[in-house]
Amino acid sequence: MSPHILEMRSISKTFPGVKALDEVSFQVAEGEIHCLVGENGAGKSTLMKVLSGVYPHGSYSGDILFRGEVQSFRGISDSEHAGIAIIYQELALFPELSVYENILMGQEITKGLSVDWNETIKKATQMLKTVRLNVNPETLVKDLGIGQQQLIEIAKALCKDVKLLILDEPTAALNEDDAENLLSLIQDLKKSGITSVLISHRLKEVIEIADTVTVLRDGRTICTLDRHKGEVSETLLIKNMVGREINNIYPPRHHKIEDELVLQVNNWSAYSPKLGRAVLKNVSFKLRKGEIIGIAGLMGSGRTELAKSLFGNPDGYEIEGEVTFHQQKNRFRSPSEAIKAGLAYASEDRKGNGLILIQDIKSNITLANLLKISRRGVVDANQEVKHANEFKAALNIKAPSVEQAVVNLSGGNQQKVSIAKWLFVEPKILILDEPSRGIDVGAKFEIYTIMNRLVELGMSIIMISSELPEVLGMSDRIYVVSAGKIAGELSREEADQEKIMHLATQ
Repeated sequence: MSPHILEMRSISKTFPGVKALDEVSFQVAEGEIHCLVGENGAGKSTLMKVLSGVYPHGSYSGDILFRGEVQSFRGISDSEHAGIAIIYQELALFPELSVYENILMGQEITKGLSVDWNETIKKATQMLKTVRLNVNPETLVKDLGIGQQQLIEIAKALCKDVKLLILDEPTAALNEDDAENLLSLIQDLKKSGITSVLISHRLKEVIEIADTVTVLRDGRTICTLDRHKGEVSETLLIKNMVGREINNIYPPRHHKIEDELVLQVNNWSAYSPKLGRAVLKNVSFKLRKGEIIGIAGLMGSGRTELAKSLFGNPDGYEIEGEVTFHQQKNRFRSPSEAIKAGLAYASEDRKGNGLILIQDIKSNITLANLLKISRRGVVDANQEVKHANEFKAALNIKAPSVEQAVVNLSGGNQQKVSIAKWLFVEPKILILDEPSRGIDVGAKFEIYTIMNRLVELGMSIIMISSELPEVLGMSDRIYVVSAGKIAGELSREEADQEKIMHLATQ
């Protein structure tokens, strides 16, 4: 019998105008943790969708061999029946249902014609222990954190007698502790005989957890590396992913920050009626022209709440405090007021709040400033295409044309469209919330280069990030938020990960 639980031979998959996979071959040994890496658009998720039956047999060319047998999956149910489970970055849970209902959805234990809820809850409790999640199985999923929901997805997959578990960017939205817990669980599952394929842009965790790493680039297999033979390093992975060496992912800036204060926030507090508590407490900070300040802190510390409360307060917080924006005291009552004044906010959730995925690139780019390209209330289509093409070229958005639907772009290119959308309003201050979440190292470098170019032209940037290396690599100064308060301020020179984490956990 083959030592490989999975073999994908010469897989090709074409979409209109794009060859997503070009003769990709991929092998996974039984009982290993195999990481699949590559730039956004390299074909990783497409390959896994072919494997899981999302793209059914006949819609691609090539062969899939699972446990030594050729497979012709016509849908997800076929691959699940064979023992393959896939967990996407966007979790597929029912928030209004309980934990146990989600875990055993479609696999409820029955007694006669009725569901045996006692046995169903008992089975769900066992699965929760397996994934090391200590919650009441009757808790509604919507009341749990993202890290806990991720574990419920895994428990749900394990109920199906899974042999091969595919995880697509499982730690992208998790904090450090939840990410470490998840990686530890994957290693425990390996000991119990479950093979895992992990798609990740976090190269440090790839190096930590992988037995084998396969690199895809432009829809082709570039190489497969064995960590146990010393073949896996961050430098080598980056070189194979992007086709060139990137010695410093955080490009240096050489311009001088001006003394002019463009934003000063004093004693800023926000109370959330929905949550019934304060989310910000007496926050004060300042921002200079041409400066990037980093906002660090743990998830739930109040970083995004700070951004939203300044950007016209769309969540309806009860606000106290003072904001001086370009030497004028101002408290924006709506996002449109903030945009008009020169403040823009690129959301951390680009798919849910930042972009309209079913619309094309040009419509998304011009959406926040339609007056600029309108005459007598009618959008000038030629001007819309012209401006969109200018941003497509300036930000190196990789797409056949600006008529391409945003949903068909890679994560990195979607992020560039989101940034282009806000640059089109010509802001003086740009808030970037998790600017590199879910994008690869090559796209990160391009985003960072764009940020440098913007501040060199006189724009100021507030960058919120959960990735400490990013905060340290891109910020001129760093504010650390903890429990809705500014726990401390660090200069670029004095900051390190230990100091930031010390302040974040106060």
